Amino acid sequence: MTRLYSHSELDSADLLVDAVYESSGDGGLAGEPISKILPGSGNMGGFRDAGRGSRKNFVVLFSTGEDKDWPDSLDLTNGKFVYYGDNKTPGHELHHTVRGGNKILRSVFASLHSEKNKRCEIPPFFVFKKNPTRNGPRSVQFKGLAVPGFPGLAATEDLVAVWKSTESQRFQNYRAIFTMLDVATVARPWIAELSSGNNLGPNAPAAWRSWQTTGRYAPLRANPTISIRSIDQQTPDTSIKREILLQVWKFFKGAPLSFEVFAARIFQMTDSRVIVDEITRGSVDGGRDAIGRYALGLADDPIYADFALEAKCYRPAQAGLDAHSVGVKEVARLISRIRHRQFGVLVTTSVVARQAYQEVRDDRHPIVFITGTDIASILIKNGFNTPESVLVFLQNQFSQ
Repeated sequence: MTRLYSHSELDSADLLVDAVYESSGDGGLAGEPISKILPGSGNMGGFRDAGRGSRKNFVVLFSTGEDKDWPDSLDLTNGKFVYYGDNKTPGHELHHTVRGGNKILRSVFASLHSEKNKRCEIPPFFVFKKNPTRNGPRSVQFKGLAVPGFPGLAATEDLVAVWKSTESQRFQNYRAIFTMLDVATVARPWIAELSSGNNLGPNAPAAWRSWQTTGRYAPLRANPTISIRSIDQQTPDTSIKREILLQVWKFFKGAPLSFEVFAARIFQMTDSRVIVDEITRGSVDGGRDAIGRYALGLADDPIYADFALEAKCYRPAQAGLDAHSVGVKEVARLISRIRHRQFGVLVTTSVVARQAYQEVRDDRHPIVFITGTDIASILIKNGFNTPESVLVFLQNQFSQ
């Protein structure tokens, strides 16, 4: 069960990864929890820095997890955290933001990649995510201690200015990549040392001290204890994702052949190394709606893993109706068509039934499942973040 700190405990609470810290019950800014746990950080905004001038004692990165245009994400398996900057409206230069968050990003990544060792100028980053509770509408969950950069990632890849457009106006924002350090608990004594400007005091966590002194990352990697996603985990968890998925299903429910083309495109959107060679004809597909390759190794000398893809445009859960799930029979059909050294991909607007999912994982069949929630998330990540923009995309690309 998740550890929950009440609002009255915040002044003395340690920071535990994935623990929840409650706000006051009235939902007012004065009862916001982060400023109580980390004095000096403020109680508003995605960036909350403590310390005077350019040398910060620490920085808080707060994410609601609900920004469809700038979807922050944490990969629990490898400890990679993607966070977007604070230039989120047109009419502003990349670094001219109210909170100055993008200036902070520019500064710390410049220090990270300096020819001289300037890691000492980089503050620790504390990552929190919105997590309302029954007794605290502004409650948050602590996700971990982060540092800029990621193992093996080039200096040209960990901080990138990306373009967006809204209402026909273009503007830039940063996409920053951090590493969550293998630090389970941040103790109060280190927080006190940080507030005094000493980030390498005697209570500094070992993973932070090692990164500061050697530059070696110790990511917080968390392999899943189970490999089967529940029906809820395969179902969109926000209203915008549900609306986007419903738009997709309604568009293709009478056009299964067009959905096969869309399913192949969705898989391509997950990774630039996916190559779709052929959308097979319905009468001779042999159980495969598309075939292709996944590139491995060096860009100028790759090897390829072949895959077979099957698409199922089944009804997602809606209006009190359960999802029309993909069952054992449909999954077995794909498995039977996979040849030696191939893998399979099943794309559905619905969900995969537990028994089918269980059998695939227990028998270690190489099958990738892309379900309803994944389709919505992939579209959002690729800029199609409203039902209207999704419909335009579908009409332009997949109308018969």
